[in-house]
Amino acid sequence: MRFQLESLFTDQQLLDWRGQLLAADVQWRPGEQTAGWHARAVKHNRQLDRSSALHQSLAAQVSEALLNQPLLCSAGLPVEVHGLLFSLCGPGEGYGSHVDNALMAAGRSDLSFTLFLTPPEDYSGGALVLQFPHGEESIRLAAGAAIVYPSTLLHRVEPVSEGQRLVCVGWIQSRVRNAERRELLFELDTARRLLFHQQGKTEAFDLISRSYTNLLRMWAD
Repeated sequence: MRFQLESLFTDQQLLDWRGQLLAADVQWRPGEQTAGWHARAVKHNRQLDRSSALHQSLAAQVSEALLNQPLLCSAGLPVEVHGLLFSLCGPGEGYGSHVDNALMAAGRSDLSFTLFLTPPEDYSGGALVLQFPHGEESIRLAAGAAIVYPSTLLHRVEPVSEGQRLVCVGWIQSRVRNAERRELLFELDTARRLLFHQQGKTEAFDLISRSYTNLLRMWAD
């Protein structure tokens, strides 16, 4: 299951962030330095130094926004958001087909996300392409929106042909590592919330909540 998060930050916040990230004195490192051995040959981007004060400040704000996002909390059941990277691609830069590492320094990757920081009209190309068994999905979102998808998928970033593509990417360790179980829990949680909104705390709500809670207890790592 993949899902989209809208308007995580205001237009003014994003404008300020782009001003800070694209300032002349900001140092960007070759993206291949953080790629797994199998992905280095196809990773052609630049990344903000994780040890910089700017990275630490912005990464903390992104993590906080995600962990307070109701849809992510229900669908992703996050333990933590980790491994954040700010990525910059100019003309000719992108990231070929790859799968994210299962285990990273700060946790397991159950879900991956890309938070778009640049308006789509400011650059050409640079689509995130998710590779499903039934075909491919090409994604370019508004600034401030994020796509969350299973880390098990092959995916790529098409080369940018014009302008600059600025995103924040990262990973989520879920309380439930199995994607099918997470989806079932999300459906149950959605159903009980809808029922509560329509009818209040009924016997049916209690039964669905019991099933949700006990399945989560059974499946949580």
